[in-house]
Amino acid sequence: MQTGIPCMLMRGGTSKGAYFLAANLPVDKSTRDRVLLGALGSPDPRQIDGIGGAHPLTSKVAIVSRSAEPGIDIDFLFAQVVVDKAAVDTTPNCGNILSGVAPFAIERGLVKTVHPVTRVRVRTINTGTVADLLVQTPNGLVNYEGDTRIDGVPGTAATIAVDFLDAAGSVCGALLPTGNNVDRVEGVDVTLIDNGMPVIVMAAADAGITGYESRDQLNADTALKARIERIRLAAGPLMNLGDVAGKVVPKIALLAPPTAGGHVSTRSFIPHECHASIGVFAAVSVATACVLPGSPGARIARIPDGPTKTFSVEHPTGEFTVRLEVEGDAGAPVVTRAGLVRTARKLFDGTVFVSSRAARGWTIDATSQAAE
Repeated sequence: MQTGIPCMLMRGGTSKGAYFLAANLPVDKSTRDRVLLGALGSPDPRQIDGIGGAHPLTSKVAIVSRSAEPGIDIDFLFAQVVVDKAAVDTTPNCGNILSGVAPFAIERGLVKTVHPVTRVRVRTINTGTVADLLVQTPNGLVNYEGDTRIDGVPGTAATIAVDFLDAAGSVCGALLPTGNNVDRVEGVDVTLIDNGMPVIVMAAADAGITGYESRDQLNADTALKARIERIRLAAGPLMNLGDVAGKVVPKIALLAPPTAGGHVSTRSFIPHECHASIGVFAAVSVATACVLPGSPGARIARIPDGPTKTFSVEHPTGEFTVRLEVEGDAGAPVVTRAGLVRTARKLFDGTVFVSSRAARGWTIDATSQAAE
């Protein structure tokens, strides 16, 4: 007998994932991971036997529950389901999938709405990061339609404003885990940074490319990918991440001067494929790295003036705007807050089925939907 699990498929930002109530999944981690692999169809390059989209950006999971923490509305555990391996990684954040958490929580009745906008405070369990999400809820219902356009997503949708309250050091323990704006790793100047996502920020030219190549070109460049993987493996212990050979962090961002009116151009690896755009937290970390004196990013980027910097991060399919609030002086700037705009959309709501092999030893509680 197959096991049916309530599930909502949502686009969050430039990612797509399966959203579950925590009460509808196993508590035991190994059983939970086996169920998620079965639901999304991993390991298989096509994920033909599941609802995954055969790409890291569309093989993601949100596990959502009411929070018992004072001042927090919702707890969110992000899971990256690896496409071609039997692996589920809950180490990183995902700001794109995060943007769908508040609408999902409202849809499932975990949060009471107010007219016309509902603020939902979400804690990402992976890292402890807290964010306020502002969702349009006219007449108490989530509005998904609007005029906001984000590059990497066709059409327009309703704005979801995301304001990160304490992203710095959420994975590595410090914004700069080595304490340095610049480190030398495998003969290359890099900034090792974590403002919500551990990222190795370096000049594209130092990797032997222009930084303007297409995603397909970069994915086919095996020599480049081998070189940046050596850097990534060497940087892992420096970033307090240990052996990262089997982890999806740190990501790598290769920077070049802007060409389309933005402030810096990027090619982001996640970590073994070039991103079609750039992740939310990766964009925040890159923008933060660029305001650090002496860093590779500071040498390349066009830095906006003023204490509130609207920073346009160019990527292969457009740009991503990050808002940074910066205090201190030019020699020792301190980023105090980061915010951005995303959109999300409910795609499908129903039941995903997993095989008896995936669900062995676990039976879903028929009352669990109401348990939240």
